[in-house]
Amino acid sequence: MWLSRPILPRPPRAAARPGPVRGGPVARRTLLLTAAAALAGCGFTPVYGPGGAATGLRGQIRAADPDTREGYVFVAQLEDRLGLPAGSAPFALEYTISTTRKGLGVTKAGETTRYNLLGRLDYVLKAAGTGKVLTRGKVENFTGYSATGSIVGTISATEDATARLMVILADQLVTELIATAPDWRPGPDSGLDSAAPR
Repeated sequence: MWLSRPILPRPPRAAARPGPVRGGPVARRTLLLTAAAALAGCGFTPVYGPGGAATGLRGQIRAADPDTREGYVFVAQLEDRLGLPAGSAPFALEYTISTTRKGLGVTKAGETTRYNLLGRLDYVLKAAGTGKVLTRGKVENFTGYSATGSIVGTISATEDATARLMVILADQLVTELIATAPDWRPGPDSGLDSAAPR
């Protein structure tokens, strides 16, 4: 004969003790200070900080007036990154934009379903006052878009891919100009310091 045992209630669990809150303002501030100290110790200088490579470039480069849709998007992004040029910007940027469309996906019927849009930007940066060439170069990149929808949809996708490509090229150019600024930006003893204030 089985004997039944009374079922006793389980003792209540002890409430968990609240631990230290991680990621709070104090922790984040400590992390930032530690990172800043480490960067300073290795000789790193912020690009947009005092004495950085971008010092004196904001609002100092005037791009040639755009005459195409691609040019308008490119200049808008350039000015967004470097600021609107001042009334007498010391640097003048001349540029040429070229794009090429390359088909990728093709159906059995011979219809192209996807394209790559290749872009190239050739540029020349001059001292606005003298016309002296300070630096020149090129940047290249690409974007892609699908052509499987309607005609209107494909046109919209093409325009979107083109705009994205111009933004990418502008960002690449800004990065290149900032990285090479110590090489091309006139110094105080160059005779061009009045055209390139720091």
